[in-house]
Amino acid sequence: GELQFVLSCFSGGICIAQSLKIPHDRKQADFDKVVRQLLETRHARAVVTFASDEDIRGILNATKRANQVGRFLWIGSDSWGAKLSPLQQLEDAAVGAITILPKRATIEGFDTYFTSRTLENNRRNVWFAEFWEENFDCKLMSFSKKEDTSRKCTGQERIGIDSQYEQEGKVQFVIDAVYAMAHALHNMQKDLCPDTPGVCPEMELAGGKKLLKYIRSVRFNGSAGSSVTFNKNGDAPGRYDLFQYQLNGNSSWGYKLVGQWMDSLQLNMEDLQWPNGEVEVPRSVCSLPCRIGERKKTVKGVPCCWHCELCDGYQYQYDETTCRLCSYNMRPNDNRTGCQPIPVVKLEWHSPWAIIPVFLAILGITATIFVMATFIRYNDTPIVRASGRELSYVLLTGIFLCYIITFLMIAMPDVAICSFRRIFLGLGMCISYAALLTKTNRIYRIFEQGKKSVAAPRLISPTSQLAITSSLISVQLMGVLIWFGVDPPNTIIDYDEQKTSNPSQARGVLKCDITDLQIICSLGYSILLMVTCTVYAIKTRGVPEDFNEAKPIGFTMYTTCIVWLAFIPIFFGTAQSAEKLYIQTTTLTISMNLSASVALGLLYMPKVYVIIFHPELNVQKRKRSFKAVVTAATMTSRLSHKPSERPNGEAKTELCENTDSTSKRKPGLSRSMQLIVC
Repeated sequence: GELQFVLSCFSGGICIAQSLKIPHDRKQADFDKVVRQLLETRHARAVVTFASDEDIRGILNATKRANQVGRFLWIGSDSWGAKLSPLQQLEDAAVGAITILPKRATIEGFDTYFTSRTLENNRRNVWFAEFWEENFDCKLMSFSKKEDTSRKCTGQERIGIDSQYEQEGKVQFVIDAVYAMAHALHNMQKDLCPDTPGVCPEMELAGGKKLLKYIRSVRFNGSAGSSVTFNKNGDAPGRYDLFQYQLNGNSSWGYKLVGQWMDSLQLNMEDLQWPNGEVEVPRSVCSLPCRIGERKKTVKGVPCCWHCELCDGYQYQYDETTCRLCSYNMRPNDNRTGCQPIPVVKLEWHSPWAIIPVFLAILGITATIFVMATFIRYNDTPIVRASGRELSYVLLTGIFLCYIITFLMIAMPDVAICSFRRIFLGLGMCISYAALLTKTNRIYRIFEQGKKSVAAPRLISPTSQLAITSSLISVQLMGVLIWFGVDPPNTIIDYDEQKTSNPSQARGVLKCDITDLQIICSLGYSILLMVTCTVYAIKTRGVPEDFNEAKPIGFTMYTTCIVWLAFIPIFFGTAQSAEKLYIQTTTLTISMNLSASVALGLLYMPKVYVIIFHPELNVQKRKRSFKAVVTAATMTSRLSHKPSERPNGEAKTELCENTDSTSKRKPGLSRSMQLIVC
């Protein structure tokens, strides 16, 4: 026959983790393989065996070879029962084994009957002669099958006297089986042959299926006094004794009755012993329960076996076998049994990302107010007048707004803050570069015109300059108004920006609904003005040295271009960073602060220095040659007879701060033109 091992997991029931068979032609390697396979399910220890004596010995020997004595908890079927022969010299490997035997009783009268049987009075049993030879270890003269002895049987031997005798445990069931068949035939005869004694034709034609129906329906008291019945499957009620193979106090091994089954289990737990001196009842499960936050991934076809998988990422444990993803604004809690809101953050004033831009902005605003106050205080002095007062104040306003945007970018976003961000994000730069572009364009046109004729170019008066600057600024404002109409300002919470691989570090970012592209578009017009202004600054690089505006404007634009060329790769290179909000905001505000500071430092600080620390230089230079004065007067009468038509609204002689009668003539320009435009 075959041996089947069933590895059972006891966890709220019984289920089969492995079912293994040993073939008929088993070898030692087959038993070793079975043990290795059983060890694969390392938390399952209970092994139910349906095996012959030889197979029981084989598997116990294999556990000893694998050094796994005490690892398995054996549960033997009635084929193991209370036998000692399979366990000889393997007692330590079988300790703790629980076995079962059908509950049986000694049938009174059978012993008297059986011990009185002899070869003369029991000839009808064809196997009795073979039993006689085995029981008395002798050999009958005729038809003997026993060849391992030469002793002759006399026929005078007596069972129980000349041999060991103990009533076979299954006698009760054999007797009850015979009576069950007798009762079934009796009931069948009564039903089919009510008026005929013996077997009638209807009974002969009934067949086995009909007889089986009568067998299953019998009910009578058996030979041991217990009721004999069959269920719908044809099984008799189970009545079993439970034994455990134990080490007794006197160092001897043996089976101990520890319980019984009579319609329900009755087990004396205090009588049980376990391998390796274990006190608690050993656990036998295919898989241990998963920890909180882990799901069971069951093994196909084995419901009690599973692998535990952590609900990773933004998943939480929905039930024992399922992980589900939290909604976009949620993250799993610490034990992953549910979801909790992702914290919302914004750029704080005390953040290191905000401290540097705010510090630069405060310094810049202070310096801008100081310069503006100085210019207003000395509004009528030659240096202020020569700088072009109207455009200077416009440029200072733009620089001031460039610093102010830092506070708007860091302030807590709401609809009002978002609206102001849209308005002032590009407005400060637009005002600054519109004023500078107007200045450089005016310088360029004046010197280009001076190469051709002595006539002044058009649109160089202060009013014209303000009009040109205002028209350039209006383009920016028109774009912002269109932006407001198409996409009204609003705040959003961006959960993707800082949704890191570690959910505990995830943050929602509160910010204005302004994309990177919209920021660049808002600054794009100002950058266009900046580039155009730089082109004019390059074109006017050959302006005479005595002219005090062209070269500072050129240096300002070159430096500003470098700042914004560095800004673009940093801004877009950090678009995928978890710190995107902080890096981009800081980069943008510092870039605007630096560009404003460059313009303020190069264009205004030298003038403020002269005004405050060298007032003796802030005077109108009167020492000119007679010829120069006459030439200047002549040019004045040619260009305009009205003060409002004078370039920059000032006397032509006031446009040059350092020209005197000893100044050398510049190539390509008359001395009179130098006096007018320098």
